[in-house]
Amino acid sequence: MAKKKKTSTEQVIRSTEPQGINLDHRKKKQILENIVHGIFLLLGLIAVGCVLLITVYLFISGIPAIHKIGIVDFLFGREWASTAADPKYGILPFILTSIYGTAGAVILGVPIGFMTSVYLSKIASPRVKSVMQSAVSLLAGIPSVVYGLVGMLVLVPGIRKVFNVPDGAGLLAAIIVLAIMILPSIIKMSVTALDAVPKEYEDASLALGATPIETYFRVSVPAAKSGIAAAVVLGVGRAIGEAMAVMMVAGNVPNMPDSLFQSVRFLTTTVASEMAYSSGLQRQALFSVALVLFMFIMLINATLNFFLKRDGNK
Repeated sequence: MAKKKKTSTEQVIRSTEPQGINLDHRKKKQILENIVHGIFLLLGLIAVGCVLLITVYLFISGIPAIHKIGIVDFLFGREWASTAADPKYGILPFILTSIYGTAGAVILGVPIGFMTSVYLSKIASPRVKSVMQSAVSLLAGIPSVVYGLVGMLVLVPGIRKVFNVPDGAGLLAAIIVLAIMILPSIIKMSVTALDAVPKEYEDASLALGATPIETYFRVSVPAAKSGIAAAVVLGVGRAIGEAMAVMMVAGNVPNMPDSLFQSVRFLTTTVASEMAYSSGLQRQALFSVALVLFMFIMLINATLNFFLKRDGNK
């Protein structure tokens, strides 16, 4: 009897040991998941906090100059002479130049990037696609100062000779450089969006008698329109936020953008070119320019996201 009781007790102990081990393993796994969740939450809060801090800092630094100069004179003034005896702080030329330059870069760059992405995703052979994607990635990794240097040494003299103008540094050169710089972002994200379209969509279109080209543009592209639109948004942000390359090819003169061949200055280049030696009201005005640029980018992103969400809900 004693042996039987001992045997039954050992069996009970053995039967309960795995359950306890499983419970401990689950608890440890849950604790680890909670730690990872907390880390991700902390990183997300840090990112949001950085954006909020930048926003608050720009408002605190930029509002005083706008108050002193006057919001109408600041936003709609046509003359910028920050170092003159009687300084002027009108940024309308910079606003219009940034709008024209970004719009021109989008008009030139988006169709080229979109057509290239369709070719790489749907038409190109695997070998050609691999080579071209490597080239696009290399194009994305080139520093902006290199774009500006090549534009200054090749593009600007070329515009001067082709169009017979006194100086090729102007709005046209800036538009061309920006259009080239936004191509990698548009191509890479658009290719990713097009590759994610289910193959069944295209097979069904082809089975109904559509040609491959019709299938690509009437089935695949509409199915990937949210990703393509996000690529365009990213390209717009790259174009409007570029400073160094634009400074080297646009002439960096605070003129109204009345001509494609006139030397101009963007909002970004104004801050980059004068911040090093600014002081007093001039420095405050440059922070106000940065605030206007920040609000301009936020407005563009909010508008584009609004239309994207509205199309997605349909």
